Amino acid sequence: MLIVMRQDASAGDVEAVVEKVRGLGLAPHAIPGAQRTAIGITGNKGGLDAGLFEGMAGVREVIRVSQPFKLVSREVKPEDTVIDVGGALLGGRAIAVMAGPCSVESREQLLEAAHAVKAAGARFLRGGAFKPRTSPYEFQGLGEAGLRLLAEAREQTGLKVVTEVMDPDDLPMCVEYADVVQLGARNMQNYSLLKRLGTIGKPVLLKRGPSATIREWLMAAEYVLAHGNYQVALCERGIRTFETATRNTLDLNAVPVLKALTHLPVVVDPSHGIGLRAHVPAMARAGIAAGADAIIVEVHPRPEKALSDGHQSLTPAEFAELMRQVRVIAGAIGRSIA
Repeated sequence: MLIVMRQDASAGDVEAVVEKVRGLGLAPHAIPGAQRTAIGITGNKGGLDAGLFEGMAGVREVIRVSQPFKLVSREVKPEDTVIDVGGALLGGRAIAVMAGPCSVESREQLLEAAHAVKAAGARFLRGGAFKPRTSPYEFQGLGEAGLRLLAEAREQTGLKVVTEVMDPDDLPMCVEYADVVQLGARNMQNYSLLKRLGTIGKPVLLKRGPSATIREWLMAAEYVLAHGNYQVALCERGIRTFETATRNTLDLNAVPVLKALTHLPVVVDPSHGIGLRAHVPAMARAGIAAGADAIIVEVHPRPEKALSDGHQSLTPAEFAELMRQVRVIAGAIGRSIA
């Protein structure tokens, strides 16, 4: 259920509704909008009587939310969510670009990549300090040392840091260093971690699981919002199909479908989506044309020597050319690159 407050509703009116919801043993979620505040209700097993709230001061209307994902639904918040990451916006008319190496390998490698993507126009630096790998014998990341290098790169470039958390025990450490905490595809339905991410004061980049439906993905995001963190962006990174010519199948259908279903920002990852360096720019362009609010691209100074995902990482020169191309695509659809 969603309680929509009038534009002239006072803070006291809103608080009275919130307290009544709590008194019913349910969870209220006050969601400020561009023109009014709405209060979402979660925790009820069945329908609620709208009459409990319709007569209260400041209440405009009571709406029943039809989607199983309540707080991420456009029924609850019709306008787009824009996440302000220390002045770098994720969502809205300007398209954000996140770029950097798959893994933080060394100080030299990371700083070279950071300065290169900054010069080309990126606002966010991606880089993995903890790396989930299929084989236990492959490079697993530098851990906290990698996080410290990401913080140094941020200090030098001003880029906002996006990095993945894999284990709930590592979450406090990641929150200390990161500006955006990424939950990788393999952890999309790690419900303990999703709940913990709902308690942090940092934005979350939630990647789609390789076999997840859109509904399952949105329900995973609902876990984070239901536990109090409304700063969530969804990242389409390709799903597993029967196709073997590419690493994954980048589901660009998901972008407009998500934009219709949810107010959360939508990010496209063309690097993991296709897994072939030569074709990453084409899929990045396509993602923007489809309506994505951001792209996240792997860039490595020397991809042939990368310890992970070198085959899908662009060189700095290739990334600079991609940035030129995506500015053209963004302009053609009435948007810009942040």
